[in-house]
Amino acid sequence: MQVFHIATASDWHAALVSGSYATSTYGVTIEEEGFIHASTDEQVQATATRYYADLDEPLVVLVMDTDRLEVGGIPVLHEDIGNGLVFPHLYAELPVALVDDVRPASFDDSGRLQF
Repeated sequence: MQVFHIATASDWHAALVSGSYATSTYGVTIEEEGFIHASTDEQVQATATRYYADLDEPLVVLVMDTDRLEVGGIPVLHEDIGNGLVFPHLYAELPVALVDDVRPASFDDSGRLQF
């Protein structure tokens, strides 16, 4: 299963230098939150609109395969966030080598994230 994580370009570039990505969501580390937030294909637009639409910095979308993450030692749990919606959460820092694709992302004139 493919999952997505929206990141700032600066956080991703820092991960490339260190070798692993440790941002849970914008401005929050995995140490603070306990996991890295991710979204399914059906969820990524709503996540982008809710948490990233007002940012004035470049974004990227990390594309990952849950089977590959699990084999690579990254536990992926699909958890109910309290309203019946189930989101994938990554319970370890993400080695950059386990990211299948990094796509530049931006919002179009209608407010939809393009990546």
